[in-house]
Amino acid sequence: MPDHKTEDLRNFAIAGHGSVGKTTLAEAILLKTGATNRLGKPTEGTSILDYDDEEKERHFSIYSALSHTRHQGKTLQIMDTPGYDDFFGQVVEATAAVETALIAVAADTGIQVNTRRVWKLMTEAGLARAFVITKMDAENADYDQVLNALRETFGNACVPLTIPVGAGSGFSGAVNTLQPPADIPAEVAERVEEVGAALRDSIVESDDALMERYLEGEEISPQELLATASRAVAAGTLVPVFCCAAEKDIGVAELLDLIVALFPSPADGLVRKGTRPDNPDEEAERPADPDAPFSARVFKTLYDPYVGKLAYFRVYSGTLKPEDGLYNPRTGKRERLSHIYRVQGEKQEEIDSAVPGDIVAVAKIESLEIGDTVSAEADPVVFPPLPFPEPMVSRAAEPKSRADDQRMSTALARIAGQDKTFRAGRDPQTGELVITGMSDLHLDVIMGKLRRKPFEVEMTLKEPRIPYKETITATASGSFRHKKQTGGRGQFAEVHLRLEPLERGNDFEFVDEIYGGAIPRQFIPAVEKGVRETMAKGVLAGYPIVDVKVAVYDGKHHEVDSSEQAFKIATSRCFSQVFMDAKPVLLEPIVNIEVTVPAKYMGDISGDISSRRGRIQGMEAVGDQQVIKAQVPLAEVANYSTQLRSITGGEGSYTMEFSHYEIVPARIQESIVAKAKRPAGDEEG
Repeated sequence: MPDHKTEDLRNFAIAGHGSVGKTTLAEAILLKTGATNRLGKPTEGTSILDYDDEEKERHFSIYSALSHTRHQGKTLQIMDTPGYDDFFGQVVEATAAVETALIAVAADTGIQVNTRRVWKLMTEAGLARAFVITKMDAENADYDQVLNALRETFGNACVPLTIPVGAGSGFSGAVNTLQPPADIPAEVAERVEEVGAALRDSIVESDDALMERYLEGEEISPQELLATASRAVAAGTLVPVFCCAAEKDIGVAELLDLIVALFPSPADGLVRKGTRPDNPDEEAERPADPDAPFSARVFKTLYDPYVGKLAYFRVYSGTLKPEDGLYNPRTGKRERLSHIYRVQGEKQEEIDSAVPGDIVAVAKIESLEIGDTVSAEADPVVFPPLPFPEPMVSRAAEPKSRADDQRMSTALARIAGQDKTFRAGRDPQTGELVITGMSDLHLDVIMGKLRRKPFEVEMTLKEPRIPYKETITATASGSFRHKKQTGGRGQFAEVHLRLEPLERGNDFEFVDEIYGGAIPRQFIPAVEKGVRETMAKGVLAGYPIVDVKVAVYDGKHHEVDSSEQAFKIATSRCFSQVFMDAKPVLLEPIVNIEVTVPAKYMGDISGDISSRRGRIQGMEAVGDQQVIKAQVPLAEVANYSTQLRSITGGEGSYTMEFSHYEIVPARIQESIVAKAKRPAGDEEG
C-alpha cells in the first residue's frame, strides 16, 4: 500500500522566468527534508533535476522534472519547470499534474515576461497560486519593491506569509507572519505585527461564519486561521508570498512549513472534469476518491536508456495496482501493466499501488501519448487536451550522410512524441523535411539531442523554401513538334495546346478536343501525363502550376515513329512555351496572423506588420493585452519570432495559419525568378 493518503499529498510546480533560482529552490527543499545529501547546482551540472546532457552542458532547465520528499508527515511532489519561453510546453505539462503553482520571482530582477505568462497559464488551469521571492541575498535585492509590484500586477490577494530579516548580504532570515516565533528580531517585530494583523483580517474575510465570530469579539485559534487560509489558497482568494535565499538555506524551512499548512491536497484542490468518450457533451467529474472509478492523464513521456519508454501520469481518481492494467479511451485498448514507478529526477522506484494525487510513471507502453486519458474501462472518461503553444519557427533539415538519413525519421518521431511543441514532416509541395519548434534555441537543443546517444544523427538546417505556386492570367495557345531520328526507329509527335486561367482553387482541368484522329486515342493519356508532370515541376521558377485549364485541340502523329514517350516530350515542350505566353505569375501563400502584445507595443507592431506587406484585419483587447489580427505573406513572417521578440523584449506572442494564395507583386516576382534561374551555389550576398 502507498505510504501516504490523498489528503497527505502536496503537489506543486515551481515555475517562473528563467534564471530566478527555481531548480536551486527545488534542490534546497530536497536537501532540507533529507531526500538528498547535498545541494545540487545547475551551474555545476550536479542537479538531480537538470539531469539531461543538454541541461548539464547549457546550465539551465530544458525539461520539467519530478521529485518527491516528505515533511511533517506529508508527501511533497514537486515539478521543477524551465523558465525560458522556448520550453514553455514543459510548464503546460505541469498543469495536469499539480494543484498549486509556486511562481518564483527573483528579488533583484522582479516581475519578468514569463512571470506574467505563468500566472496566466496557472490561473486559466484553475490552480492555486503562490509566489516565492528568491535570491534575497542578491546584491540588489529589494523585497518591498517586488512585493508591491506583485500586488499591483496580480492583485491585493497577494499577501506576504513570510517577510525578510535584512536583504542582500545582510539577509539572515524569513519570519512566518501567521505564526511568528517568540524571538522575532526587534527590527522587524513591528512590521510582523502589522502584516500579521492584515493577513488575519484577509483570512477571516474569506469565510462568512468566521467573520461573524470575529466581529463578535471571539478569539480565532491559529488552527482555524490556517485551515481557513488553506481553503482561501485553494479558491484563489489568497495568494501567499514567501521569500528565501535557497542556496544559503535561508527561509526554506519556513516555506516548507507553510506549503504543508496552506497548499491544498488533491482532496481539497481542483476537481478534474472530463467528458464521456461516446458523448462529448456529457460532463464527467472525477473527485479525488480512492474508491471512485480510476482515471488519470498522461502529461509527459520520455525514453529511459534502461527501462524504455516512460509515460508519466497523474492519478485523479480511483486506485491503481499493476494487475489492473490501463484502458486508453483514445485507442479503445487495454494495456498490460507490469510496474508502477515513483520518480526522483532520472531515477525510478517501484511502488505497489497509486492513489488519487499520485504522480507516477509506467514503462514500455508504446501506445501512450502525452495528453492521453487512462481510465476504468467500465466507466471511461476523457480529459480535455492540454493547451500547448503552437510552434512557429521552421527550418528545413537535411541529413549529413546516408546513415543519418536512415535513422532520422525514427529519431524525429520519437522526439516529437516527447515534445508537443516540436513537429517534423515532409512539405508535400517542396519535398523538404521541415522541423518546427518554439525558437531557434529550441531547435538547437533538439539538434544537440539528436547528436547524442541513442540517436547519433547529424543534420544541417536551412531556411525552408516558401511554397510558391505558378499560374497564368491570360489565354494562350501554340504547338510543338518533337522529331528525332537516330538511325533506327525515330520519335515523332506534334501537339497543339490551349491554356486558360481557372478561378483560384480549381487546380487543373484537362480537355480533349481532338477530332478526326489527329492524335490517336491511345496517346491522349500520354498528353495529359506530359501536362501533369510539367505542371508539377513548374516553368517560371520551378514551383507547381495550379488553376489552369489545358485543352489539346490538334496534333499530328506518325504510324511508326509516334509513341507515348514522344507525345509526353512534345506536350511538355508545348506546355512550357504556351505557359510563358499566357502572362504567367507567381502565387504566394498568405497567412492569418494574430499577434498578442501589451498595449504599449501596438503602434510598433502595427507598423512592422504593414512594412511586411501585411493588411491589418482588426484589433481587440483581451485582458491587459492587445490582439492584432492581420493577413501577411508567409515569406515576410517566416522568421517573425525573432523580430517580435526584438520589438517587445519577449513580451509578445503570435499564432499563424494558412489563409489563401495571392499573386506576388511584379518586382518581388522578378527577384524570385532570377534567383531560381541562378546556378546552384551562385547565391548573392
